[in-house]
Amino acid sequence: MQQHLSRRQALQGSAAGFGYLAFSALQQQTQAANGTKPAPHFAPKVKRVIFMFMEGGPSHVDSFDYKPALARYTGKKPPYDQPKAGGTGHNDSVMQESPFAFSQHGESGLWISEIFPELAKHADDLCLINSMHHETGIHTPGCVIMHTGDSRFTRPSMGSWITYGLGAETQELPGYMVVNPRDRNIPAGCYSNAFLPARHHSTIMQNVGLDPDLSKAIRNVTNQHMTDHRQRQQLDFIQQMNGLYRQKQDDSQVDAVIESYEQAYRMQSAVPRLFDFKDESQSTLDLYGIGKKAPPFAVQCLLARRMAEAGVRFIEISQGGWDSHNDLQRNLAGAARNVDAPIAALITDLKQRGMWQDTLLVWGGEFGRTPAIEDMKDKSFGRDHNGAGFTYWIAGGGVQGGIRYGATDELGWFAAENKVHARDLHATILHLLGLDHRKLSFRYGGRDYTPTDVDGEVVKGILA
Repeated sequence: MQQHLSRRQALQGSAAGFGYLAFSALQQQTQAANGTKPAPHFAPKVKRVIFMFMEGGPSHVDSFDYKPALARYTGKKPPYDQPKAGGTGHNDSVMQESPFAFSQHGESGLWISEIFPELAKHADDLCLINSMHHETGIHTPGCVIMHTGDSRFTRPSMGSWITYGLGAETQELPGYMVVNPRDRNIPAGCYSNAFLPARHHSTIMQNVGLDPDLSKAIRNVTNQHMTDHRQRQQLDFIQQMNGLYRQKQDDSQVDAVIESYEQAYRMQSAVPRLFDFKDESQSTLDLYGIGKKAPPFAVQCLLARRMAEAGVRFIEISQGGWDSHNDLQRNLAGAARNVDAPIAALITDLKQRGMWQDTLLVWGGEFGRTPAIEDMKDKSFGRDHNGAGFTYWIAGGGVQGGIRYGATDELGWFAAENKVHARDLHATILHLLGLDHRKLSFRYGGRDYTPTDVDGEVVKGILA
């Protein structure tokens, strides 16, 4: 006699368990509801992004934006009023040339400051965008703009838009991971999914490189109390309860819970492998300086490469110390020293592994600094915040290396030539990933939102 199974019995008896079925169905439901399936709009140039965020605002006129004209104005008042977002006051300050020497590097002859000696060896790989700008000279909104494109309203972060548009390359790890976010000036909204489905929120890792035990970077990733089989049984039961609720109520938070439980279960084996550098060759460890009192950022760079190799789409690593209101000569040199050799190692490593052409590196902070000085204690000086003009550099697949795009005015105070807003940079990053920022949309609050909203243009002049 043929025996018929109820829906519940079928789910309970499934070899994969309820969790997998819920996860699969959930993806289909969400895609149908939003009218989209994760897929590029056209052939991508890169598969992944590594965003190196320099919290505090690196001084562009002391790093990648050579301004010889500042020598003529040193000690003099600015020849014009501060532009919008060009600092937070100090109009009585005087101009000051950089205390650091600039020289040309590579076949391209890019001008780079002496504070980046190792990175300068890769000058022909760098695309310097010297004309970045946005509307504020204040840390928190500047951070939000550079992550989401807007500081006034809650918007999804760039990493969230990318995972929403492309889906995941791996089911073992999150598609969007943030390492060592700086918590003094950067609000959680920088890494938020906002109104996108909750599963597109970032996964945050703390204290990487600061604690020798990398397993502490993500809390509770291993279960010390249950066997793998018992965890699977418990998870299937919980997922069944979540699934029954989900059938009655459309709730993206429950969607995220269902998926996060499954991903957490898979991460128990994936994360320890990610953190275990024992499978790296000694030559690779030496390249990054691991084990030789390397700065914590070196560990972040190696971990970023391992994440990229494992299929994480958007990786953010960060380094603070760039907020040089005084003693710029010492503070800026120290901040640069922390990241210079590690970034050079990351570039070399990506090339050696054949990952350079499908990886995009992005470097920069929330804004730059003014060419005028802010303080003059003990013959030291600092520079104030400046969102009116600053530098980002990008490198890797799909962009021209060894070029300088755009320019600030002769003193470096405001973007003057081929200006690039934060939203233009975001549109360009999406383009390199095969996504059209005007077509990638999500309906919220009665209208369709896109990553750059009603603004943003792809910077075609830097594309390879």
